[in-house]
Amino acid sequence: MLIEDDSVLGAAVRDHLTSDGQSVDWVQRLDEATRALEAASFDLILLDLMLPDGRGIPFLKRFRGRNEPIPVIIMTALDQISERIEGLNAGADDYLVKPFDLAELSARIGSVGRRYAGNPNPSLIHGSLTIDLADKTVCRDNKYISLTAKEWVLFETFIAKPKQLFSKQQLEEKLYAFEQDIESNTIEVHISRIRKKLGANIINTERGLGYRLGSA
Repeated sequence: MLIEDDSVLGAAVRDHLTSDGQSVDWVQRLDEATRALEAASFDLILLDLMLPDGRGIPFLKRFRGRNEPIPVIIMTALDQISERIEGLNAGADDYLVKPFDLAELSARIGSVGRRYAGNPNPSLIHGSLTIDLADKTVCRDNKYISLTAKEWVLFETFIAKPKQLFSKQQLEEKLYAFEQDIESNTIEVHISRIRKKLGANIINTERGLGYRLGSA
């Protein structure tokens, strides 16, 4: 998602990233960004710091408080060292000072993406659960909860994109590495087992649509 109020720069960044094969949702206000994040999941956020309805730093701090492992690159004309430090300390993964070359933006996006492929935030908190993405473990009250390999793959899918609604077919595709022939009730069975281990509300069923991460 691109959060940038400058129409010329925003259009240039959007068009450049689209030509790179990326899908770009562009908003120009923080309230629009908040609504977008509540409705969908994103692989990257490009954040301007001075928006019509507020500063990007408080927005970034609130976003990082949700423990969502999504990279954030700041794009701003504010080039003081103190401002860069503030942005990085607030949770930004990189910092680009305007004006910048679009090729450099692509390179930085690639660099951040490679870091995140190795789990930049391996430990997450979701309700009463502590989830270590690197070790593939789940704890509650300092007690480990054992998940099978298939259960972990499904649970990790929800944790990686906590706002996203997943169809049954999308979840079945996650299990193809284990078996090619998947029974019609396989997803229901595994989700039922995950609920028994992690809580009845950990995964919500939206009837006729699919499944979404719930509360723990």
